[in-house]
Amino acid sequence: MAVGLLRDIIDSCPKNARLLGLDIGERTIGVALSDSGHNIATPLKLIERTKFTKDILELKKIIIDYGIRGYVLGYPVNMDGTIGGRCESVRHFGQEMGNHPDIFGENPWIALWDERLSTVSVNKFLINDVDMSRTKRKQNVDKLAAQFILQGALDFIRMSSD
Repeated sequence: MAVGLLRDIIDSCPKNARLLGLDIGERTIGVALSDSGHNIATPLKLIERTKFTKDILELKKIIIDYGIRGYVLGYPVNMDGTIGGRCESVRHFGQEMGNHPDIFGENPWIALWDERLSTVSVNKFLINDVDMSRTKRKQNVDKLAAQFILQGALDFIRMSSD
């Protein structure tokens, strides 16, 4: 199973396959989907977290419906570049994914992508450019953050292959 920083496992990224971007929070999981050419990330849905076994059943339907073959998890590195408790939580989530080959596949490709300021950037966009109300922002920010995370990873993958 390849779970690691995207820059370290980029060579094993599934080719011509859709990737799923996840913004894993304490209460929600924002979900975004890439196209098979790794060009565009699209926000998909917000999962209200309960416990891991129920959370992954929600993901299973998406994985089957869209033929997902790889995963990009937002990795909340501290602003000073250090790894904190939230990073450990996300890494643990990724490792647990590997324990469920019936859902995530045998030896799933799971990349960790530095998500610093993703939620801040999305909120700024929704406030300044879209003028979205606080209530609507709360319903959309995590899946848009997942899109932001996944798009950043896709851009990195494309630039690395040039």
